[in-house]
Amino acid sequence: MTDPFGRAVTYLRVSVTDRCDLRCVYCMAEDMTFLPKKDILTLEEIDRLCGAFIALGTDKIRLTGGEPLVRKGVMTLVQALGARIGAGGLRELTVTTNGTQLTKMAGDLYAAGVRRINVSLDTLDPAVFAAVTRWGRIEQTLDGIFAAKAAGLAIKINAVALKGVNEQEFDRMVAWCGEHGFDLCLIETMPMGDISGDRTEQYLPLSLVRSRLRQTWTLEETDYRTGGPARYVTVKETGRRIGFITPMTHNFCESCNRVRLTCTGTLFMCLGQDDAAEFRDKLRDPSVDDAALAQAIRDAIARKPKGHDFVIDRRHNRPAVARHMSMTGG
Repeated sequence: MTDPFGRAVTYLRVSVTDRCDLRCVYCMAEDMTFLPKKDILTLEEIDRLCGAFIALGTDKIRLTGGEPLVRKGVMTLVQALGARIGAGGLRELTVTTNGTQLTKMAGDLYAAGVRRINVSLDTLDPAVFAAVTRWGRIEQTLDGIFAAKAAGLAIKINAVALKGVNEQEFDRMVAWCGEHGFDLCLIETMPMGDISGDRTEQYLPLSLVRSRLRQTWTLEETDYRTGGPARYVTVKETGRRIGFITPMTHNFCESCNRVRLTCTGTLFMCLGQDDAAEFRDKLRDPSVDDAALAQAIRDAIARKPKGHDFVIDRRHNRPAVARHMSMTGG
């Protein structure tokens, strides 16, 4: 699949649920109203649509949420997709998680074919963690991370850079990740959804973070890529990598190879645009066969825009995109 700008679309991010057992301040409002079950794709519908994408050349799928591992029966989907790994199918199946369920599920993820996971961890301070997640316990996430490491999963730690919250912790996180063999990915907060807070107070440009890190660490340029938007450096002192995802200070759209499927069957061709294609009704219509489904995917890819228009709106304090990251798939 090639979009109108000549970019091959090979990466599908799939939100399997909008629900989460945490309420991170940059992602959700505290009093979220979640979608009714009838609006959510069944696991079988998700698998069918993923299969159609794979047949068209998608070779990487990432399962996201919300928190994907809180969805009942989600391992049946992981196993079904894991069975598609191999020649002519998926090259990689990955998961982004907050880590709370990993003590129970890390071994099953590895057995199903998952080899890498991203774990959201914005701080190593228990009190700050509780504040950022609104009610999380850092011990639960850390236990999950080390259970995943013991199961053989490679781990990348995702941390959203938040001004006045965790900006003094990044040296500590680089050292901790180096000690335990994890890569680290730093992410600028994005203007998505009403989160009951002021985004201008949260926003911390990663150009500033990178400059500060250079005062302590030797950051060596690398051409390492994972297929996502992060641009990486290697930390000479630890041998591990730091990725920077910068939707605000540097538009990474020129190399975008991905689209996002929500748990309701809506396909967003760009994280920062509202144009979308709807697949739920097609999946539930017996007259829509696999050929028609494939054509609907091609038609959607043909509308993929050149890039997003993210901006922190300081005049009106409103999100650039109304939907929450938890609905789109983080």
